[in-house]
Amino acid sequence: MDDLQDLRTGAGGEPPAPPLGAPPGPPLWSATLWPHRSMPRRGFRLMMIGAAAVMLIPLGAVTGTRVMWFILPFVAIDLALLWWLMARNYREGTLTEEVQVWPGMITVERREPGGAVRRWHANPYWVRVALTPEGGKVENYLTLAGNGRVIELGAFLSPDER
Repeated sequence: MDDLQDLRTGAGGEPPAPPLGAPPGPPLWSATLWPHRSMPRRGFRLMMIGAAAVMLIPLGAVTGTRVMWFILPFVAIDLALLWWLMARNYREGTLTEEVQVWPGMITVERREPGGAVRRWHANPYWVRVALTPEGGKVENYLTLAGNGRVIELGAFLSPDER
């Protein structure tokens, strides 16, 4: 959550400037969406310690033998792979979408984990919101249409959250 706070504020802690062409003043409504993370960083560390402990149990029986040197690289590879996959999962969790609504403009700013930023804006009077309960790409497929484009909103959210 601390990472998300940094995205919502500027360099000096002030709110970010509105998008180019946005009406002056704060938006009427603003929401930041991000993927759910069921395990906090502390839980990740505890899981890695627990996994290492469990994987090292078989080595206790063969400590000091040649078999230990055969098993040890596989344990190390397994732990390294688990660490890498979990770290990648957390990196993917840095994805955010910020929706802001002014009287004359609605904007959606999507920040990808790699740093790419994709923006969309339209006049809220002409924007169509569509929720397709079934038959879309996913269950409860949520889209915004306006300004000549259709965008998917909250693709990373669960069907109930959309």
